[in-house]
Amino acid sequence: MKTFTLDEAQAVLPIVESLLNRAVEAKEAAAELEEEQSGLVQRVFMQGGMMLDIAKVQKRKVAQAALVQRAKDSLQEIHAIGVQIKDRDLGLLDFPCLLEGETVLLCWKRGEPRIDFWHRLDDGFRGRQPIDARFRKIAPDKLN
Repeated sequence: MKTFTLDEAQAVLPIVESLLNRAVEAKEAAAELEEEQSGLVQRVFMQGGMMLDIAKVQKRKVAQAALVQRAKDSLQEIHAIGVQIKDRDLGLLDFPCLLEGETVLLCWKRGEPRIDFWHRLDDGFRGRQPIDARFRKIAPDKLN
């Protein structure tokens, strides 16, 4: 498991935030297309059939599949960086960090300007605590 110092996590945060935003936006756009498709299917069923622009329907399906793949790819990139996705919809991300020999998680929520919280592995989001001076001393130890 990759670990980050606070400075490393802060440095990669803009990239990860951009990837997360791209995933969320793609998921939302795919959901809109799915709703449109469901509405169309319901109208066809209720009316006992109707003339459809098959090319347009197929184009929507292709666009939806591309959006779903875009979301998956973005989330996979976040994971490849070493960041844990705890809740995609809320935008909860954790950055593993070594603190005094213990693996803890630097915790960030979408919309926060920087990483200001951490928690132990078992504590989760509810156990978030403010970053303290111990995290600013980690860099030299990480060089080992």
